[in-house]
Amino acid sequence: MPRRPLSDEALHLIDAVRHALQAQDNVEEKTMFGCHVFMVNGKLCLGVEGDELLVRLPPATHAAVAETPGVRPLSSKGLMDGYFYISPAAYATRAQWQHWIDAALAYNPLAKASPRRKPKRKSSTPSSATRHSVFDED
Repeated sequence: MPRRPLSDEALHLIDAVRHALQAQDNVEEKTMFGCHVFMVNGKLCLGVEGDELLVRLPPATHAAVAETPGVRPLSSKGLMDGYFYISPAAYATRAQWQHWIDAALAYNPLAKASPRRKPKRKSSTPSSATRHSVFDED
C-alpha cells in the first residue's frame, strides 16, 4: 500500500527541522511509526507527524513536560517516556521553537541508541532445485 502524500504543513515543518539541524553532524532522515524522523548520531532526536513536532527528551522529565499546554506524550501507556508530540500552538513563537529544538539536541548525546536489528539470515536449507533425493540417479 503506498504511503499517503505529506501535507503542505508537514513538508514545511520537515524543512524547518532540517534547517534547525543543518549545523549538526551525522543527521539521517527516515520514516518510523508513521513519522518523518531525524536521527542524530544514530538516535531518534526529532520528528514530524502532520503539523506536530516530535521531540525526544529525558525520560526523567516526562511528568513535568507532559503538563505543558500543547504537549502530549507519544504513548499514553507509559511505554515511551520522554517522547512527545508538540502542537503548533506550543512551537508558534521563535523562542518556543528554539526551546524544543535545543532541548532535544541537549538530550541526544545522553540518549540510548536502539540496538540495530540483525539482518535476517537466509535459510541454510537447500532449495528444492538443488536438493538431491536418494532416488536421483547419478
